[in-house]
Amino acid sequence: MSDNIQEGEVLRQIEREVRMREGASKLLAACSRREQALEASKSLLTCSARILALLSQLQRMRKAQILQRVGHRPSEEAVPSLGKVSLSDLRVPLMWKDSEYFKNKGELQRCAVFCLLQCGTEIHDTDVVMVDRTLTDICFEDTIIFHEAGPGFQLRVELYSSSAVEDFSPGALGPRRSSRLGGSVGRSSGKKIRAAFESAAVCGGNVGAGSVSPPLSPDLSTLGPKFNLLAHATLTLEHVQEGFKTHDLSLAATEDDPFWLPLYRSMCCRLVAQPLCMIQPIISGQLKVKLGEDLNCWGNGFSVLRGKSLLCYQSQEDMSLRTSHYLKSPSLRILSSVCQREIRTFARL
Repeated sequence: MSDNIQEGEVLRQIEREVRMREGASKLLAACSRREQALEASKSLLTCSARILALLSQLQRMRKAQILQRVGHRPSEEAVPSLGKVSLSDLRVPLMWKDSEYFKNKGELQRCAVFCLLQCGTEIHDTDVVMVDRTLTDICFEDTIIFHEAGPGFQLRVELYSSSAVEDFSPGALGPRRSSRLGGSVGRSSGKKIRAAFESAAVCGGNVGAGSVSPPLSPDLSTLGPKFNLLAHATLTLEHVQEGFKTHDLSLAATEDDPFWLPLYRSMCCRLVAQPLCMIQPIISGQLKVKLGEDLNCWGNGFSVLRGKSLLCYQSQEDMSLRTSHYLKSPSLRILSSVCQREIRTFARL
């Protein structure tokens, strides 16, 4: 795919997220129920995170184009295989005081919570969960799959919270205002980026790894409930293990915050990864294979390198018909063994 086509695709994605965020903003202004307002506020934050991630991708693409124009040659090193990363069964344990949990004493604390997960430019969110002192764990049943993770991926998990005890009045959301983004998005790429940046700048909380939220505009900062960053964690390839594992959480709030929840500073989840080279053909083509012990006896076959296996067929048509591969000679087994050793390193995410 050419650079212009890739840039155009990214701009279309930015425009789509800007329009979705504009719709969520209008929905938030018209909400009459707290549940609707919470979902709309979550959509605003998620769209803002996606816009910022896409803007960063666009900046990297244009930087690479500039370097190429001035004669900088791209690296000729082999590109590692991408893969899929899946996170599921996410649990965040809570640490209530004895008087709050067992004796039901103290001030009522009820919050709406959801998780935002980002890996590269792929961003997903979980359902909103209502949390009070009757729960010992915050449980998210969602299964999140990232389809284009590289071997150096960083999966950032952000836990957002909004106090649900405060009074909710539909009239407090203010009059419904028209957005200025709609007219500017469809004119040129420069105006699309500027509109997207302005839209992302009014997100409802800290969005993105290490990012600092810009000041909120007066019209959006007062709209309905607001989600705030409560804690976060970053998972890498080293955290991929079998089974249900515990990972550290870094707190981003204090007990004085109205959206605070007593966390154990840890979370539990299942994190798995699968390189695409293990399930998709890496390379295919004609291959000469020695038959038997005769050095002058060679056979032509069609071979496919998939995962740790080298599959050889008499012809490409046999592969299409999914007939069994052939050539069971010792030399083929030796070749397959060598390939397995080489692929074992290459196939790691």
